[in-house]
Parts: sequence; structure tokens; C-alpha cells
Amino acid sequence: MYETRGTLKMIGDVQTFGSGFTKREFVVTTQDKYPQDLKFEIVKDKCSQLDGFSVGQEVMVNFDIRGNEYNGRYYVNLSCWKIQAASGQAEAPAERAAAPARRPQQAAPASQAEPSAADLRNEDDFDDEIPF
Repeated sequence: MYETRGTLKMIGDVQTFGSGFTKREFVVTTQDKYPQDLKFEIVKDKCSQLDGFSVGQEVMVNFDIRGNEYNGRYYVNLSCWKIQAASGQAEAPAERAAAPARRPQQAAPASQAEPSAADLRNEDDFDDEIPF
């Protein structure tokens, strides 16, 4: 599993092949010291994940590297399995945008700051004794 963050540069149309296989390509410009344009593909029913995004939007992409050989030539694909807004909340298609997104592991609203270690620590529970 790999992850990268960047700006959407291009979102392609859904391509459907004779076998019924569908894929969609998109390009993300990374925000590294030396930015790169990375082309990803998203396949099958996951193609609709791109519907809620637009060019210029900051995104986080989770992907796998896939490689294969065909007729003596070697190919590498960056296969996206999850894309979300860089803020951490998954984008929803426009028709579902009005419904609140459910995030089962989220305990507090995203607008609240994460507590620091000092907030979680009770000084009375802490001693400097080595346990062995």
C-alpha cells in the first residue's frame, strides 16, 4: 500500500472495453521538492469515486503498484483504490453531498483540535520508576 498527496491535474472519462471492464485515469501533481505528475487508474465500480472531485483540488491517494509483461514489454500501473480530499474527508458525488458522511472510527467532530499528550496524561498516574 502506498500513499501520496497532491493536486488533481486531470480527470479522464470512464473507458469501457468490450469485455465490460471499465477504468478511469487521473493525474495528480505531487507537492514534493521536485513535483511529479503521476498518472493513476481506478477500475470497475470504483470509477465513481472521482465524480465528486474537480481539477485543482488537493487530494490524498491510496494506491498499489501493479506490473505486468505483455509481448516482451513490461508495464507498470499505479492502481488507486481510495481517493479522498486532502482534508481527510472522503468526497461524495454531488447528489449525495447533502447527506452527512459517516466515519465510524471518528470519535469527535473534525472541527475540534486533537488533544495533546499532556491533556491525556494525569500527572498523579505517572512515576519515574523503572518497572523491572
